[in-house]
Amino acid sequence: MGKGFIAFSLFFGYGFLASANTIKDTVIVHKDARMDILTSKQIIANKKASLLTSSGLYKGYRIQVVSTSNRDQAFKIKGELLSRYPDQKSYALFQSPNFKVRIGNFLKKADAEKFKLQLQKLYTTGVFVVEDAIDYTPTKEEEEQLLQQ
Repeated sequence: MGKGFIAFSLFFGYGFLASANTIKDTVIVHKDARMDILTSKQIIANKKASLLTSSGLYKGYRIQVVSTSNRDQAFKIKGELLSRYPDQKSYALFQSPNFKVRIGNFLKKADAEKFKLQLQKLYTTGVFVVEDAIDYTPTKEEEEQLLQQ
């Protein structure tokens, strides 16, 4: 009697639990409409943050024209770039043991590649596009366009 009673109890208890699990509850969630506004603002902030470096400059591209240990040569080339391309900023930076001369502030790599082709006519070796933090202030329309990408 003891074993049969236990088996019956287990079977009956399992059946009761199985039927309890099939009961479906309904949950109604009332979402505050301001959550959608907050979410869209956060998406824009995240996209803008992804375009910026930790120092607040835009992530972009420049063309490196030369990397040399000769300081005078580097500044001579920087001067040439300034006179040939007055609409583009040129930069000389020291990364031990070399001086590097870069030009331009491009948001899109395709624009930098296009300008690189012009530079390769003058400087036949060592000209390539590099990722860099760039000096750039987009117009309102450009900023909206960047955030939509």
